[in-house]
Amino acid sequence: MNILENFLTAHEGKTLEFKENTKSSLNITKSVIAFANTAGGTIVIGIRDKTKEILGIEHVLLEEERIANIICDSIEPLLIPDIEVVNYQNKELIVIHIPYLVGPYYLKKTGLEKGIYIRLGSTNRLADTETIAYLQRLSRQVSFDEMPCVDANTSELDDNAILKTLRPILKNIDKKHYKSLGLTSLHHNKIYPTNAGILLFGINRFEWFPDSVIRCVCFSGTTREHIVDQKDVNNNLIAAVDDCIAFINRHTNMGAKIGTVKREDIPQFPPQAVREVVINAIVHADYAMKGVAIQIAIFSDRIEFTNPGGLPFGQTIESAISGISRMRNRVIGRIFRELKLIERLGSGLPRILEIYKNKSGKMPILEEINNHFRATLFEITVPAKPSQEWELQLLKALSKGKSLNTKQIAVLWKVTDRAARLRLKAMLERNLIKREAQSKNDPKATYTTIQSKAKK
Repeated sequence: MNILENFLTAHEGKTLEFKENTKSSLNITKSVIAFANTAGGTIVIGIRDKTKEILGIEHVLLEEERIANIICDSIEPLLIPDIEVVNYQNKELIVIHIPYLVGPYYLKKTGLEKGIYIRLGSTNRLADTETIAYLQRLSRQVSFDEMPCVDANTSELDDNAILKTLRPILKNIDKKHYKSLGLTSLHHNKIYPTNAGILLFGINRFEWFPDSVIRCVCFSGTTREHIVDQKDVNNNLIAAVDDCIAFINRHTNMGAKIGTVKREDIPQFPPQAVREVVINAIVHADYAMKGVAIQIAIFSDRIEFTNPGGLPFGQTIESAISGISRMRNRVIGRIFRELKLIERLGSGLPRILEIYKNKSGKMPILEEINNHFRATLFEITVPAKPSQEWELQLLKALSKGKSLNTKQIAVLWKVTDRAARLRLKAMLERNLIKREAQSKNDPKATYTTIQSKAKK
């Protein structure tokens, strides 16, 4: 029952859908297909989506059997979800749990080309030709970057760049190792460069992948109205990491924390987090998508990193944050790992969040936007030094990890609530303390130190 209550507190999305009744069996079937193809999910029938009103279902056992038969008869290949009847608030509901499965699954009556559905946000979408090809590669356990680039030949690979890049870590590498590294592939008794080989070390990469550029742009404020500078990073994907970071460093600020002995320079954005996000975007981009490129947008208060391709099928934001990895580009990922650019699979996003936990500032936002993935990093702030006796008094009281509300702080300072609020506002503006509240005017708001907030 707790699981159902958790559903009721959530909104429809990538892995959850509510249905008022079983009348539209076709829409239910489409949702089952979309969940199975994308990342799994749950359909709860008998609940109104927007209000979460519990409607219930009449003749629930008959409806459960009918829906089960429709799913089995309408979907190819055979898909058998877990269907259960749940009693909640004296109403009968049908809950359908659909696992993520390697398909592709499709509506039998419309066929493979017009019957494949995937989940984008809270909607079911017909898969386009690129997505169908992606799903079919998954069924063969082949990633796009492993496939041969059949219109190219091995002379398109820059041997000098390969040896210069890989010999420091793979001492005896030569051309006969290209296949084992995934840079070449045997296809119809002929050796071709793979898509990864061209993307990483292609002499004329843009002839085959014109969108494999990284577009960097800096805006003057918090909106996209005024462009300060822009650059297309055209270097190979490995060298592009440092090129992108150099552009970011050129357009972000350096703060300072003055200690008792020396000044400590503090970047506007944590360098380790910036590097992790740049690498994550390059390694996980969907290079099979046409007409879109990786984008890095710098604003005065944040940086948005957007790469084509949402999370790989079978993965959710929650599983990615927990460290579960599904590598979209196996060869590119392996080369980056050999070069120590990534430590281990699945460690990037959790590490980014961990870096921010120990900083003062807004936590990063990780989100899927249609068929793109975006990571937004926010600037970190440098705590000021207390200058008033009452500031020191409050910080000392909060130093043990406590949180105090306005009335408690007013008693501590021996001032009125109004005077306490004015002092607290000043301390917030100087980034000496943090306010924890449900809303701007939350009467139950409490205050804690920057340091104790970071440790939680």
